[in-house]
Amino acid sequence: MPVIAATAYKAGQSVRALDLAEPEALTPRPGEFVWIGMVEPTPDEMQVLGRVFGLHPLAIEDALTARQTPKVEIYGDQLFVVAKTAHLEGDRIAYGQTDFFVGRQHLITVRHGSARAHTELRAQLEATPGLLAHGVDYVLHAVLDFIVDGYMPIVDQIEEELQGIEQRALDAFLSRAEITRIFALRRALMKFKKMLGPMAQVAGALEHHDLPCIDSEVRMYFRDVHDHVQRTEILVDGLREVLTSVFEIASLLEQQRQGVITRQLAAWAAILAVPTAIAGIYGMNFEHMPELKWAYGYPAVIGGIVVVCGLLYRRFKKAGWL
Repeated sequence: MPVIAATAYKAGQSVRALDLAEPEALTPRPGEFVWIGMVEPTPDEMQVLGRVFGLHPLAIEDALTARQTPKVEIYGDQLFVVAKTAHLEGDRIAYGQTDFFVGRQHLITVRHGSARAHTELRAQLEATPGLLAHGVDYVLHAVLDFIVDGYMPIVDQIEEELQGIEQRALDAFLSRAEITRIFALRRALMKFKKMLGPMAQVAGALEHHDLPCIDSEVRMYFRDVHDHVQRTEILVDGLREVLTSVFEIASLLEQQRQGVITRQLAAWAAILAVPTAIAGIYGMNFEHMPELKWAYGYPAVIGGIVVVCGLLYRRFKKAGWL
């Protein structure tokens, strides 16, 4: 079985390890609760747990499908909770799913595509038996909080990347690859935001609603999870605004640079038009041109070209076109 850990706890202390090869030993004893962590189980493996803990067939079906929306469902005296995990794989956001089967004396977590195991979290909880003694509802809060905390590194890394793109947009033209990356980040953040909304609803339901297996004194802990999700939503909205502003800044600066180049070209074209026009006149095959017999005709024409071009250059320089 793809089991990471299976342990029975009593009064916040680990009392015995469970062997899923012996289903009859999985049933919690009085005063105990069991926490079983699984990774991508097969249908047969889930059926075994379903028979031991009375899991609903529809919940088992959802747990075997890694494309569920975050939700909280009630099946009799048990809860079925779906949460979405997220992590960075290279330059994209990858998503996973963690499902929770919550009963009065059992918590079963089923992970699909999650990059972060619960081993370290389990060790931290076992080091605080006073909190672990609250039971399965507190463990549910701890795992959800662990999942939501995994969102912040994504936000931090995207924010750092955006700061680099923003600085490059101010310094020079953005490349085609950078513009493509801006649109890719925009799509990724939109998808991320769509996932955060249902996650906030899950945390809010666990905080406010009277649900099976969730004691009233533990509900306040889910408020922290709810706050973390909402804070992440605010940060994601901020990043989307930064993306929009970066693109607008890049477009405005590019237009401004193109305007500068256009003015420079127009100024030089006007300056070069003077010798071109004069040379064109003298290139005509007229027989009677007074300057042709004048000894100072050539220096006078050259001097005139220089003076006029100099005046034009000074005028354009003063106007900021050169």
